[in-house]
Amino acid sequence: MITFYPGPSKVYPVVEHYLKQAFDEGVLSINHRSQTCMQITRSAIDLLHQKLHIPEDYTIYFVSSATEVWEIIAQSLTQRHSLHLYNGAFGDKWAEYAERILPQVSRVLYDYEQSIEEILLPASNADVVCLTHNETSNGTHLKQWNNILEKYPEVLIAVDATSSMAGVELDWLKADIWFASVQKCFGLPAGMAVMVCSPKALERAELIGDRKYYNSLLFINDNFKKYQTHYTPNVLEIYLLSKILDQIPDISETSARIEAQAKEWYDFFEEHFDSDLTNGGVKPLVQTPELRSDTVLAIETQPSVVKYIKQVMEAQGITLGNGYGAWKENTFRIANFPAISEADRLALREQLLLHLPSKAVVTV
Repeated sequence: MITFYPGPSKVYPVVEHYLKQAFDEGVLSINHRSQTCMQITRSAIDLLHQKLHIPEDYTIYFVSSATEVWEIIAQSLTQRHSLHLYNGAFGDKWAEYAERILPQVSRVLYDYEQSIEEILLPASNADVVCLTHNETSNGTHLKQWNNILEKYPEVLIAVDATSSMAGVELDWLKADIWFASVQKCFGLPAGMAVMVCSPKALERAELIGDRKYYNSLLFINDNFKKYQTHYTPNVLEIYLLSKILDQIPDISETSARIEAQAKEWYDFFEEHFDSDLTNGGVKPLVQTPELRSDTVLAIETQPSVVKYIKQVMEAQGITLGNGYGAWKENTFRIANFPAISEADRLALREQLLLHLPSKAVVTV
């Protein structure tokens, strides 16, 4: 099966080798407080700093999922109030999750064809501003948020980079909390997330002093100072992460490749296919090029065409991503993650050319 599902997505093929290696080396049975496990954890953290250009004074943690990071932010880094700016389903889910924990949550929903730098920002006493760097549900991407930094200079900026971290180069200094699950651009199986915190975030955690929960950030930080986790971790995932990071190129090289591939994909749809949706045509959901994601493409068409093309692709051994949220019925999604090969992309393009309506002939 060739998969373009936007998470869990394709893993690097070499993961098969490292899985066997982990078994042969006894990694699956080691004590998570052992020196061996601490060395594996330290290796993964050091390589994240190196390969992704994470600043040395930013602290890295491993937790179970991006959803757990939502919880950690609400519990350990927010005194009362979080402000959520979003244009899609995952930003909405984050705000909904925060509402279960915090006494005050504010929301600003903006259009996916609108730059976040153009929106009217509310006066706010929020402790944390929450942003979605790459909205997986609609294929949008935040390029800049200078207006937010200027409007809320004392506020912590938290960024969900679940479908962009390790795929595109991030400007780490523009936020205080970054996080991502590993089953997307990291090219690994699901089951772990990476959380990155600035010194400012840790200062806020000390001020709040939350130590009530097993995943309180201060408790997590105490353990990671020793290169240990706050719970019995997914040791295999940390091991695989260290091995993959040691193998992959620097993020500047990966980011350039992913950006170039994304342009090829968008050009492919715009050059080859009729965009008139009433005639069964297809087009990128996001029509503003500078707002489009490089790592997740959302392609809009009629629901009948979505159903048809997904069925055809499945018959050819290719999995496309379902639509999500408000775009569930009228889009399909294509992951453009680093582990997906050129051969896979060519196979998908060949099938799309065979089965989607071209500019010359439109059939449903």
